[in-house]
Order: sequence, then structure tokens, then C-alpha cells
Amino acid sequence: MARLRTLTTVALAAALGTSSLALAPGAGTPDAGDGVVVEVCSEHPAPQETTVTSRADGIAIDITVFRPCGATASSPVPVILHSHGWGGAKSTSGFGSELDAAFGVVSITQRGHGETGGQANTQNPELEAQDIKSVIDFVAALDWVRKDVDGEGVTIADDPVLFAMGGSYGGGYQTITALTEIRESGRTRFNALAPEITWYDLPRSLAPSGVARSLWNSVLYAAGVARIDMHPIIHQGFAWGSTTGQWPDGTVLGQPDPSGSVPDLDTFFHEHSPVAFVEQGHRIDVPVLWRQGSNDTLFPLNEGLDNFAYALTDEARQRSVFVSFNGGHTLPSAYPSLRNDPALGGSDVCSVDGFGALRLEFFRDVARGVDDPSRTLMARHRGLSRYNLMTDDGAGCIRLDALPERDTFELGQDIDNPAQPIDNGWMSTSGVGAATQVEIEGLAGPATVAGIPVLRGNVATIGVDQRMLFGISVGTSMADAQLVHAQVMPLRVVTPSPDISVPFELELGGITVTLAEGEKLFLTVTPVSEQFYSHGSVRTPGWMGFTDLAVDLPVVD
Repeated sequence: MARLRTLTTVALAAALGTSSLALAPGAGTPDAGDGVVVEVCSEHPAPQETTVTSRADGIAIDITVFRPCGATASSPVPVILHSHGWGGAKSTSGFGSELDAAFGVVSITQRGHGETGGQANTQNPELEAQDIKSVIDFVAALDWVRKDVDGEGVTIADDPVLFAMGGSYGGGYQTITALTEIRESGRTRFNALAPEITWYDLPRSLAPSGVARSLWNSVLYAAGVARIDMHPIIHQGFAWGSTTGQWPDGTVLGQPDPSGSVPDLDTFFHEHSPVAFVEQGHRIDVPVLWRQGSNDTLFPLNEGLDNFAYALTDEARQRSVFVSFNGGHTLPSAYPSLRNDPALGGSDVCSVDGFGALRLEFFRDVARGVDDPSRTLMARHRGLSRYNLMTDDGAGCIRLDALPERDTFELGQDIDNPAQPIDNGWMSTSGVGAATQVEIEGLAGPATVAGIPVLRGNVATIGVDQRMLFGISVGTSMADAQLVHAQVMPLRVVTPSPDISVPFELELGGITVTLAEGEKLFLTVTPVSEQFYSHGSVRTPGWMGFTDLAVDLPVVD
């Protein structure tokens, strides 16, 4: 049976020889209709496996090229780059929906993975980004690939009509390559991106407040040892951290290392993060369909929201859409007890008909020359907004034009656990002990909270390098409160400070929760969590005391 494929108006125009309709954001391409169904061929050609030589150091990059049927020099089509997560490799089959929609796909095995040479450097702008730029050069040279045009309608030979997809490490290549091109030349050759479950600040993800996410770091390192040729500093950093219980940031308890023997993963990973480009004034200037897991415990909601807020220009953000779902990087978590644990598996009602379909619509609109694909996507799917945030129960979606401002809520002082009371506050041992639930006063259901809470207060410590973990829980009382989205964030105080007047501010894990009648929010304080199983002080036992705690919460009006 002949395969029928929907051609966009741009692709159809190309088949008819009207190449002046080639897309480029802002190039003035008309906002055409949804296209027509045309019988173009019986089957897509078999995918072609080949290699591309990296401009960085000459390694061979292993790729698979998927060309849709009907794509020729006289009828060129856009291309989507695809890549894998940490420890993965390229795809050699699939992408039927993309091919049927007249998009070519190039799937890439990244440096140090699979059959691609070199060592994995966790998206080094000087290596991985140059690898992807080399693949883009290769794509631009294919005669069946559509090219962008400049403001005068002149074809740009080395600039294909280009999109990107992939999650985790496969999201990192998108942001880092686009930002690298912008830093080098002032523009990127991507027309739109669709990163999923990826990072904004890699050191913060792997070690928030300088406290290693022990469980995830062990899982990622094990996957690397089994499948990846990793940069030596990753081996060195894991060995040092496992031995000392400290995050390898080039210091010893925050002080310069006189021996020079402590690996500096902080600097290494920081340079491979969007935050480093933002600090230099570089931002992504093309539309982005962003997807992040609300209960992702490696790259939490915070990472996606910060990318959306800071890594995009204001103009690009106004043409972009943010979608969260229950899923991403999740591992079993038993303590503290979790609310809606069955929902961790990945329901996604925010993406309407599924994220893959939403992404293809988004790319197709950009490929048709739509200047604001977010507007057309929202018009097509009633209810879709700028921010689409999955609720923790897996059943609802909070849709907002903008994230709410934070309101301040005081915390009660009644502590239902073995912690010791102190004047206007309380204290707890660190490294061992039970979780504490502290009621957040002045907020009760029905209510909706969506965004990133911030904890503020004063702290005192006895003992070197003390640490405590905080999260937000929901319940009707301290007795039944359970942690939302499996999110806990550590507070670390390196130098002992018995004076209770030392102020602190801590960004907590992002939450998206709707409180039912009678439900309240609680601050969960715990000295232990399997996510940070080696986080406790390895030097001295001790305690941490807190007073005047308050939480700034993003409450939806």
C-alpha cells in the first residue's frame, strides 16, 4: 500500500519549485494552512549509517541518516537532529512520525559513546559542541535538505532548516551547541529546540549546596564505567568523593587545596552548563518547547524553569512553551515517605496528545515560517499556556501565562519528633535521626502552589561540615504529611557557628501541587535521605539549630 504523507505548505511549495518560501525565523514566510495530503511514494528509504569527522580533533562521529520519501534536491525538507542520554547511542530505526511529516532525522552517537571516538566530556563547548557543529555542516551539504534564507531571500548554503530533540544528555547537546554557536558567531543554525529533562547548572544538579546526590552520582558513574570512555577527571572526582564524603570542587571544606590533589569537578561541569553562557551574556534566541520532570530527582523542575527563565532571550521565551510531567530521572525512594508514589512513573496530561505529537506540531509550525509557534500551538490546543505544570497526583495540569510571585509564610514551632526545642526554634542532630514535620502556617486547601519555594531563617551549628535536608510535604497533620515530588534539598554549613543569628536562604525543589479542602503544607526536615546517602558529616557528629524560619511559596491566585 502506498504511504500517504502530509506535506506542509512550505514542503509542497518546494516540490513546485517555489524555493523562496524557505523558512527562517522572521524571514517573512506567510502563515500558511495545515497542508494537504499528497501521495508521494510507497516507503521511506532505508536509513544510512555513516560517520562525520569532528572539526575539534578529527574523531569519527557515528550517525544514522533517515531521509523521508520524496525528499530530493528539487523538493528539500527540514531535518531534526536526535541524540541519546548518558550511556546511550544513536538510533538505527524508528522516527516514522517525523518521516511521515516530511522531516529528515539524523541520529547521533556522542563523543565517547558507542562507536564514536574520543572521551565523553559532558558537553564541552570545545569538543561536544564542535562535534554537533560538524554534523550540522554535514547535514547542510546534503542536497535534499532545505536551507535557510537571509532577509533578502538568498539561500544560506551552510545553514539547514534544523531542529533538535532528545532528553537528559540528549537535551544538553542542544542547549550547549546552540549557545556555543551564539557565542562564536552571534547566531545559531537551529530553528527551534525541544530539550527534555536536562540541566541548567550541572554542578548544582549533581551536588546542590556542595552536597553530592550520592545515589544518582553512583548510578551515573556506574553507567559510564560500563558504556562510556569518560574524561579522567570524572574517574578522579568520583574516587575522591567516595573516599572523603565531600564533593570534589578543588577545595578542602571550602578552603583552597594546598596540595592541588582535589579534583575540581565544579569548574569542569560549570563550563559545560547553560548558566556559564548566561553569565557571559549569551542566550538562546530561537523558540523552544521545553519539557522537564516535576519529580525528576537528578535534574529537578528547578533546572527546567531556570533554563526557561534565564537561558532564553525574552523574545525567544515569548515564542516558547514549557511543559512538565511526572517522570524523568526517578529512582525508588522510601524515606521520607512520598505522597502519590504511584504517580512517579510518568503520566503526562499537560502535553495534550503526548509530547512527541506536540513537538512535531511545534517544529512543523516553525518550518512553515510561523513567527510565534507558541501562539499557534495554544490556539490549536485550547487551554495550553506558556507554562503547563503537571500536578503531583498525575491527574491535573496547572496552566499559567506566568509563574506566580512568591508569598511569605511563617513556620510553626511545634515539633513532633525527637528534636530538642530551643528558644523560638528547635534543633536536631545531623547525619542521623528522624524526619521533622513543621507546619507552614497561613495556607490551607483549597489552594494551588506551582514553582520554586525558598526557605529562609537563621541557623547555628556544632560540628564541622553539618548538613540537613529540606522538602515540602502535604497532609492534614504532621502525622500524615508526605513529601511532594520526592524532592529534598540540602543545607550545608561548613564552619561551626554556635551563634543562632547566622542567616541562610535555600532554594527548595520545585513543586506543582493542588491542596484539597483540609490539606496543609509542611516543611519536612530530615538528616537522612537515600538520595544523599553519604551526605552526613564524616568528620564530627553535631547538631543544627534553626530559628525564625519562613518559606516563600509561589501560590497561584
